[in-house]
Amino acid sequence: MKHVSILISNDAVLASIADPRIMFTGVNEFLEAAGKPPLFKVQLVGLTKDVKLHSGLFSVHTDEVIDNVTKTDLIIIPAMGGDMAGAIKKNEQFIPWIIKQYNQGAEVASLCVGAFLLAATGLLKGKECSTHWRFAEQFREMFPDITLVDARIVTEQQGLYSSGGATSYWNLLLYLVEKYAGRDMSIMASKVFALEIDRKSQSPFIMFNGQKTHEDEPIKKAQEFIEANITERISIEDLAGKYAIGKRHFERRFKKATNNTPVEYIQRVKIEAAKKQLESGRKNVNEVMYDVGYTDTKAFRTVFKKITGLSPVEYRNKYKKAA
Repeated sequence: MKHVSILISNDAVLASIADPRIMFTGVNEFLEAAGKPPLFKVQLVGLTKDVKLHSGLFSVHTDEVIDNVTKTDLIIIPAMGGDMAGAIKKNEQFIPWIIKQYNQGAEVASLCVGAFLLAATGLLKGKECSTHWRFAEQFREMFPDITLVDARIVTEQQGLYSSGGATSYWNLLLYLVEKYAGRDMSIMASKVFALEIDRKSQSPFIMFNGQKTHEDEPIKKAQEFIEANITERISIEDLAGKYAIGKRHFERRFKKATNNTPVEYIQRVKIEAAKKQLESGRKNVNEVMYDVGYTDTKAFRTVFKKITGLSPVEYRNKYKKAA
């Protein structure tokens, strides 16, 4: 039997505690209904026996405190609310326990922004990780030695798992069920819980707002110029010259400041503008394409799908608001 420890961290999002418990206990019920023994022993584990969440609106009664759990097989780190640095501080007592359990053979899975607490253990250093796309810039600033994979929903490296934003953690839970209980049980869970199995990307949900928390003022001005001129064809040479910076140096500074090359940034700004038009406007795909500065249909569709994971038509059909 696999021992699953769901952490009841301070500032945890309640749903990301309840949902993994529902998933693993649900699989036990499916197995028992098929005449098989249950596979998971699921426990809620905290620093104290009672943990108040959401400003005291909810109280979670833990099954065990971490000092009493000497061996586990899988640790689930739930999403956290509020300030991430503050949430890590409030939960720092979990860190040595997580490291110890991992070194003893346990696997560790973070849900959504639970990745911040997992990253704080140092176990992800030099590895890849997923988290909510809204927190990508902050994650990179806090953990520059970890490779954040923006669009991926499930990332696995050496027994460390992380998921994309919000409810996409259900796909990580399905992934773990398949690993421990098999593909048939994962399919059963996806049907019972009405989940889309094997969803791999959160690209269609990402809203690009630009990365401007850096202190490189010429680059910030270049970003603003790009955003104000989405209909124009902007060359990197002209952009670098506009701010009196050599092209190669400009590209290096831009990448360092924004985590995108200038070309990638221009594409993302244009595609974000196109997405908004496709969601709410009346123009067809070609008209939108021209509005954001593209004249080559194939190039526009290729870049659009690369960034969103969907073709422009698929995106419009999925998100267009009713008239």
